[in-house]
Amino acid sequence: MAELTSMLNIGKELEKKLKAVDINSAEELTQIGSKDAFFRLKLHYPNVCLVHLQALQAAIDNTDYTMLSDEVKRDLKNFSDGLK
Repeated sequence: MAELTSMLNIGKELEKKLKAVDINSAEELTQIGSKDAFFRLKLHYPNVCLVHLQALQAAIDNTDYTMLSDEVKRDLKNFSDGLK
């Protein structure tokens, strides 16, 4: 199992938060998906924001979060806004 920090965009702080919501490896994050992972984070850490969701998706896609397509960014924003 690969460490979460082996993924792009996942630093020690985000890794700590993901582990707190029982996401312990890169494979688990990929299987769960960015939206479900973000939802879990939002329940425990209400201050997580759209940038966290984008970072999760970009980590799964193995790209920098600034390189997500506009379509993906819109989809993630709509999802994040729906949780407010």
